[in-house]
Amino acid sequence: MSSAIVVGGGPNGLAAAARLARAGVSVTVLEAADTVGGGARSSEYLAPGLLHDHCSAAHPMALASPLFKDLNLPGLAFVGAEIDCAHPLDDGTAGAFAQSFATTEALLGADGGRWRRMFEPVARHFDDLFADISQPVIRVPRHPVTLARFGARVLPSATALSRVFATPQAKALWAGVAAHAFSRLDRPLTSAVGVTLTAAAHAHGWVVAEGGTQRIVDALVADIEAHGGRIETGVMVRSRADLPAHDILLLDVAPSAAAGILGDALPSRVASAYRRFRHGPGAFKVDLAVEGGVPWTAEVARRAGTVHVGGAFDEVVAAELAVQQGRMPDRPFVLVGQQYLADPSRSVGNVHPIWAYAHVPHGYTGDASEAIIDQLERFAPGVRERIVGMAVRSTTEMSVYNPNFVGGDIIGGAGSPLQTVFRPRVTIDPYATGVPGVFLCSASTPPGAGAHGMCGANAADRALSFLR
Repeated sequence: MSSAIVVGGGPNGLAAAARLARAGVSVTVLEAADTVGGGARSSEYLAPGLLHDHCSAAHPMALASPLFKDLNLPGLAFVGAEIDCAHPLDDGTAGAFAQSFATTEALLGADGGRWRRMFEPVARHFDDLFADISQPVIRVPRHPVTLARFGARVLPSATALSRVFATPQAKALWAGVAAHAFSRLDRPLTSAVGVTLTAAAHAHGWVVAEGGTQRIVDALVADIEAHGGRIETGVMVRSRADLPAHDILLLDVAPSAAAGILGDALPSRVASAYRRFRHGPGAFKVDLAVEGGVPWTAEVARRAGTVHVGGAFDEVVAAELAVQQGRMPDRPFVLVGQQYLADPSRSVGNVHPIWAYAHVPHGYTGDASEAIIDQLERFAPGVRERIVGMAVRSTTEMSVYNPNFVGGDIIGGAGSPLQTVFRPRVTIDPYATGVPGVFLCSASTPPGAGAHGMCGANAADRALSFLR
């Protein structure tokens, strides 16, 4: 029987291990932390019974993922809120969308039809699209027409695409979704993440895992162990010499960490590319226990699983530009998760878990917690008095919590045009390291961040081809 070592027990490392174990490979996952899961962990660390996701929260890509369709993991349920996303403005109004286009048209009024015409052709065939865009760029697409529709929408910058919309509500709503790219929004291809997430929302909803994102990890671990794989935690791997004998090695680590582990075995051109790999801005995380929930002025935000807090379109664009330039904005863009609306089991009585993080410069060493609370208070006056518990995780703490979050970068690399298309380096096979039998499977490979597992699945498929 062939043997495999997977270094790193994040969702991609676990996905790779599940794929290999099901193929009959003897798999061992080595995780440095005391628990596996990476950015897909959940816990009651703020208060007993109050469940917070540590990082990854909404999972439309998991429902579209070819890997999860293939695994068909038992005991894993996804649930959604009435409204998927809202973006409040200072005048008390908000842009918002739901999974249903009919509901979204009603929510967006004059821009409802424009929103539908922009995103429905992509959402209608989203699973086919994701099957293509979850693979490396240089390949023959299985669904060329669907991919062409997608390409026409993502080539322009997010600021250029915003001109489709006429109302401040729809423009701001689009800016908030596009800002998930952690990039300045006036560059080509900065529409890619926003179009993908919006289409996914209309195809599947911005659903959450019932019982917390940790349930995805638990289901993967159970599947690995059911097929003979092993999980070992508290094991730090600094070089290949630390590893037991193996036929194949998969690394769910950042490119720079892969270069450190492989050392002189790594071809010089690959080592240089890995060390040049750019990480993006940081996330400054604040988890809150809020009595009665957040009293948003815009009523629709009280029903939304995700709320983007950043003000009008131009303000979001300016905040993202400042972060890219290494400046902390006075009013940062903040993402707020109200997962308990879809999954009430996460709350304790009338105290609800609120998940939030701000976009901050890479490696930001300041304290953004007050700026985040100020932004919440701006659109939900009185929320400060409702907070009965708070936990903060800075960019430095993020990179300790998960070493792949270099400088607080939770998406596995900067969203520059080049790295959007080619990550972690310009090559036909982004999972290959140049060392025979060794493959990179972290979120720094296609298709990037998310608990969809496709980075791991794709790398595992390359490893199985190598074994054959």
